[in-house]
Amino acid sequence: YRKKFFLKKNNLHPDYFMYFQTKPFLLRLFYFYIKELNMNTDLLRHKLKERFCRYAEIWTTSDSSAADNGILPSTPRQLNLAKVLVDELKTMGIDNAEISADGYVTASIPATFGNDSILLCAHLDTSEDVSGENVTVQLHENYSGTPIYLKNEIVLNPENNPQLSACANTADTIITSDGSTLLGADDKAGISAIMTATEYLLAHPEIPHCKLELLFTPDEETGHGMDKVPLDKIKSKIGYTVDGGDSSEIEAECFNAYSVSVDFIGIAMHFGYAKGKMQNAVIMASNFIQLLPRNESPEATDGYDGYYCATNITGNVEAAHVDIILRDFSTAEIERRIATLKTFAQCIESQFPGGKVILNIRKQYSNMKEEIDRFPEVLENLKQAVKNAGGNSELSPIRGGTDGSRLTELGIPTPNIFTGGHNFHSRQEWLSLNQLELSCKTLIELAKLYAR
Repeated sequence: YRKKFFLKKNNLHPDYFMYFQTKPFLLRLFYFYIKELNMNTDLLRHKLKERFCRYAEIWTTSDSSAADNGILPSTPRQLNLAKVLVDELKTMGIDNAEISADGYVTASIPATFGNDSILLCAHLDTSEDVSGENVTVQLHENYSGTPIYLKNEIVLNPENNPQLSACANTADTIITSDGSTLLGADDKAGISAIMTATEYLLAHPEIPHCKLELLFTPDEETGHGMDKVPLDKIKSKIGYTVDGGDSSEIEAECFNAYSVSVDFIGIAMHFGYAKGKMQNAVIMASNFIQLLPRNESPEATDGYDGYYCATNITGNVEAAHVDIILRDFSTAEIERRIATLKTFAQCIESQFPGGKVILNIRKQYSNMKEEIDRFPEVLENLKQAVKNAGGNSELSPIRGGTDGSRLTELGIPTPNIFTGGHNFHSRQEWLSLNQLELSCKTLIELAKLYAR
């Protein structure tokens, strides 16, 4: 009866007693471990807070133009964080931690029970949309629900930010930058959760856990995070990225994503004699952008809506260039968007006789839903792990992509786990320490579940 009560209370598999029945001392240690996981919250929070603040101050912004030209990592500064992580992992006793020539950090810890293995993944780089240099981390402890004032007249107001409002009066610590840069919770929060969970499991060898493989990638933000991933180092058949947002959200479907480079070739001519001869590539490019439907832009869509987005424009009279990204959950809809851009190109050429429009279309990643649906246990275990950690899970689509999108394409189904980060890629970015703690505990629970 006592054994059944113990199993039920702690959500354990009966096979655990096959391992512990001849080792009563280890069994007692295991029981105290489970109690400690619930009681030792302050230590976990301290480790997570210290780690994240330290990682956030390391400048790791990536460069999409360099990545598009095959340079990986696109910025050497990403290696600064990679080296810090390898040093920490080796200090924990993980001698196989290493950095590949292309900037990927890999490591693993052996199972203490069973033969299963899972991959945990997060990315090193931060978005180039906002500066990530000289990040000054600010802690707003015991957040009470009042507006948070930062530099550059930036205000995080809970009245128009329900996720921030939900953190009020919960003994939470809200972490922000000072407003002059982004914070870097995307994805240094994920790295912090993985590193802290790994350290915790190594410090508690009495708990049965599966083998953990760790992967920290460069250039996720440029869309090239899986271009040179060392697959020969990865043996796990299941993975989890730790790169999400609010604590209720786990994600198993994402956009289909394409990037489109559009080159406009005009005809230069002396302006004084240009009538009937000159074709201005700058105007060609601007007219092309004006054809993109405003109601199908990022700022006008949410949920399962797709969009077009012009991200860059450069040029002169003779030649101009526009970068566009296409996003949609439906394969048919993404194909429609590609066809629409080809029609727009023909339209511009007809308006500017002699001018040329050249489209270069590149697939970035696919919606991972169909592949993950083939392995329902991957999501069921994640939902159970969140529950065991004390949270409630809610499936939601990723309006973007993760390294897990590409890993899933490569044959490793990899849904995404929340980190507690919000307002990514902006100076308004913030992180909930409570939610980051729940993310870390979820990883610990996953390792326990796969030890079954």
